[in-house]
Amino acid sequence: MTEPLVSTSQLAARYGDAQVLFGIDFEVEEGELVAIIGANGAGKSTFMKALTGLVAVPRGQVCLRGEPIGGLPPGDIVRRGMTMVPEGRRLFPSLSVEDNLRLGGHTRRPGPWTLDRVYGLFPALARRRHAASNALSGGEQQQVAIGRALMSNPRVLLCDELSLGLAPIVVREIYASMPALRAEGMTVVIVEQDVALARQVSQRVYCFMEGRVALTGRSDALSPDEISRAYFGDRA
Repeated sequence: MTEPLVSTSQLAARYGDAQVLFGIDFEVEEGELVAIIGANGAGKSTFMKALTGLVAVPRGQVCLRGEPIGGLPPGDIVRRGMTMVPEGRRLFPSLSVEDNLRLGGHTRRPGPWTLDRVYGLFPALARRRHAASNALSGGEQQQVAIGRALMSNPRVLLCDELSLGLAPIVVREIYASMPALRAEGMTVVIVEQDVALARQVSQRVYCFMEGRVALTGRSDALSPDEISRAYFGDRA
């Protein structure tokens, strides 16, 4: 049996005195696209931050290619090949599209992703390469955020709430880039509020509730009733 590319074991995380994650067991295989769903406050974003070193966790609770990386500085985790597209995009508003993208390549990690490759994936950015990022539409800003992450040449791309605040047609355009990424061998983990969309684009789903895994399984095998119970809890 092959070792998961990313795994967590009994992952727990806190903000000060408040515990947010309670024993999360998670794994994703190389080349998979796995979705994490759950209501607001379920712990999804905290989980992503724990994977990338933005929330401190014990070293052995997060592994990349079998190597413990929990609690390492975020820059070290990026250099090891895991990068996040953060919720809210977090671009530098005064910098141009191209300068924002170049920042993603500062680790000089080897790989196929260059400015030309990013512009090929998102042609609108090539046309606006000299524009300030705060002059772009929400969808274009999200493309910049994805492109910046790709410029670090990750093996694992974590995407936190890509669809947040975007029109449905723009969301479809953003997710249309995912097959091209997976064709390159990219492993992708997405946090997504839209359950139907999450199931459509992913191979497997994890549903979080109150900091715990309430349900996991193949996206095409889980029933709507199972997902609803896991998402909202048993209200009977």
